[in-house]
Amino acid sequence: MIASSPTDVGPVLQAIVERACELCEAYDAVVRLRDGDELRLSAHNGPIPTSHDKIPIDRSWTAGGAFLDKKPVHVHDLLSSEGDQFPRAQEMSRFEGGYRTILSVPLLQKGESIGTIVLRRLEVHPFSDKQIALLQTFADQAVIAIGNVRLFEEVQAKTRDLSEALVYQTGSGNILKVIASSPTDVGPVLKAIVESACELCGANDAIVLLEDGDGLRNSAHHGPIPLEMERSPLSRNWVSGRAFLDRKPIHVHDLLSAEGDEFPDTQQRSARTGARSMLCVPLLREGKSIGTIVLRRTEVHPFSDKQIALLQTFADQAVIAIGNVRMFEQVQQRTRELSLSLDELRTAQDRLIQTEKLASLGQLTAGIAHEIKNPLNFVNNFSALSMELVEELKDVLKPATLDNKTREETSELTQTLMSNLEKVVQHGKRADAIVKNMLLHSRQGSGEHRPVDVNALVEESLNLAYHGARAEKPGFNITLKRSFDPNAGEVDVFPQEITRVLLNLISNGFYAATNRKGEANSDGYEPTLAAATKNLGDRVEIRIRDTGAGIPPEVKEKMFNPFFTTKPAGEGTGLGLSLSHEIVVKQHGGSIEVDTQPGEFSEFKVILPRKAALSKAGVKS
Repeated sequence: MIASSPTDVGPVLQAIVERACELCEAYDAVVRLRDGDELRLSAHNGPIPTSHDKIPIDRSWTAGGAFLDKKPVHVHDLLSSEGDQFPRAQEMSRFEGGYRTILSVPLLQKGESIGTIVLRRLEVHPFSDKQIALLQTFADQAVIAIGNVRLFEEVQAKTRDLSEALVYQTGSGNILKVIASSPTDVGPVLKAIVESACELCGANDAIVLLEDGDGLRNSAHHGPIPLEMERSPLSRNWVSGRAFLDRKPIHVHDLLSAEGDEFPDTQQRSARTGARSMLCVPLLREGKSIGTIVLRRTEVHPFSDKQIALLQTFADQAVIAIGNVRMFEQVQQRTRELSLSLDELRTAQDRLIQTEKLASLGQLTAGIAHEIKNPLNFVNNFSALSMELVEELKDVLKPATLDNKTREETSELTQTLMSNLEKVVQHGKRADAIVKNMLLHSRQGSGEHRPVDVNALVEESLNLAYHGARAEKPGFNITLKRSFDPNAGEVDVFPQEITRVLLNLISNGFYAATNRKGEANSDGYEPTLAAATKNLGDRVEIRIRDTGAGIPPEVKEKMFNPFFTTKPAGEGTGLGLSLSHEIVVKQHGGSIEVDTQPGEFSEFKVILPRKAALSKAGVKS
């Protein structure tokens, strides 16, 4: 029986009392095992009743005497003077059938009593030595069976502990995997934590709350218990608030008991949600609370120490995940800042190189222009004078007597000479205009800088450019659109220079928009130019947009280079955009950008600082 019942001592004890009754010729047999300070009835066989499930361990009973003295107690007749030593046994004998002879043998395990076996007879009939020895054998067998079961239970408990530890470790390892695979988002980690916490801690639901100003916000939830609030204020009147503020776990066995009265806010919610047992662990980073994890059960079922320790492990993992994400965001932000700084440095270097090039080119063009100016003035002046002399020659020849052939030849020669001189004058004026533009390009600035109204400056430039174009080409027509920010305000600039930039950009827009109208497949097209301003705080933005044919990429790369132009010969010098770039970037510390879509539009965006550190070098007083 011992071999076939390693996990349950009951069948063995029952077999022992049955065999003891049979082989020792007793009316009944009883096995009592220690239960604290008492002996608890664990097995019984026979007709004599047992009125007490437990009896105290003292010498008023034969079982108690055998237990305490660790030796058999054999009373031949309980109602004799021999039985007077056991008054409680005598008393119980009257209620339990009047048994007279009784034998109690202790169950000894490593010299310590763990229980007794008792045999009883109704008549006075002492047990023989062989029967006493046999009962001691049965007692030893009972001890073996009890020891086996206890050893099995210890092994089982150890196995359960190991299995539980393995499950906990596996759950913790799975969360670490989620942390490793989600360095940029804490959401999946918190979701995995609440799911694992519910499963491994046997909770009905789990919640992660993170610090949000002066409150805690629900950041992850798993389970059927409803959440009444997305955000709760920090207060010791509810469990999570107390755990957060005190930076230690709070475990409430029953929220609806006196224990729960310490947390009136949670108690009120519990009455609505049905939560009874609650465990809350703070998320601690460098000793400071950043949130909490909460477990809830709808029945009164406190959490074990192992479950509390596991939840603290989950809390630590949540802190690691949150720290990883914040660190990643900081690295990303720092990377963006460094990238922006690098872009700004490269832009500054490009501007510096461009400025140096323009400065060198300005000095060169100024020298060339001054050298060309004198002979060009000579050519222009003497060409005009020669035209006047030709006119005088015609007047001189009118009264002269010449034959018709000679007069015709003379008239033809003077007409040809006049035509040639007109061409010399025309191209001389064009050359003079080029020289003037070169001199403008070489200058650092003109006039004085002062605050001007941005919208008024753009409006004035639009009107000047429009009426100038109408005067140059009577048939000129274009739709003007304005979108001025009323908060654009004033900007501190060289007004003449910025006006020159705007006139150049607007004139180029007129040229592009009207040229597109003359192209094929332009039926229904109306040339349009839009001007807009925008307040950017410490800067102001001016946009000039035309509906021309756009700018090809290869042209866009070179458009700010001096003397580069796409206009036909005689229509452009290639200095307008170069000069505009120098005025905006070099003189005013601003920027000029181009956005274009070939076949659709071109837009120039000029951004000027309101209080720029304007370059004074070379500015004429």
